[in-house]
Amino acid sequence: LLNEFETVALDLHPHWMFFAEPVLALLGSVAVGVAGWALLDGDGEKAVLWVALAAVIVTTVWLITRYAKWSTTNFVITSDRLIFRSGVLAKRGIEIPLERVNNVIFSQTVFERMLGAGDLVIESAGNDGQQKFTDIKHPERVQKLLHAQMESNEQRTYQGVRAAASTDVATQLEKLEGLLERGSITPEQFEAQKAKLLDS
Repeated sequence: LLNEFETVALDLHPHWMFFAEPVLALLGSVAVGVAGWALLDGDGEKAVLWVALAAVIVTTVWLITRYAKWSTTNFVITSDRLIFRSGVLAKRGIEIPLERVNNVIFSQTVFERMLGAGDLVIESAGNDGQQKFTDIKHPERVQKLLHAQMESNEQRTYQGVRAAASTDVATQLEKLEGLLERGSITPEQFEAQKAKLLDS
């Protein structure tokens, strides 16, 4: 999906907190089954074990589904763009050129800070406005990296504009020399136009 000369600076899957809900539900189901087997007798034990078994199956499917979603979710920063892709069957994608990013905000609760997770809000020009990305690993580092890539992209763009302007001046000077050689302009006119081009 990369353009020519585009390089990847960061490629992230969601933080492992993405699995917290199904893992806790699975552990809870197992705990209920073990408790029912240890504490109850007869029909009560059987009923609790069947319920626990059903819960284990459901939460295992939930965990597998969550893993499939995690493995197909990517938050990518390249030298030119911010790219977000997600979805196993139905796909969703966001692309924001770095030159259109106006602001990058990260937020973390105390618990998320302890785990190294958080959210990023990207403010960009255009119709999209704000985009929020959750379960980002070390969002403050991602924010700094994104700002660094934005500065590098801006410098490359500025240097490209200057190079194009220099090339344009050189082309115009060649045309002026051709006019001078053909006698279409006088040496005085040539020097005057040359000075204007070099001063611009």
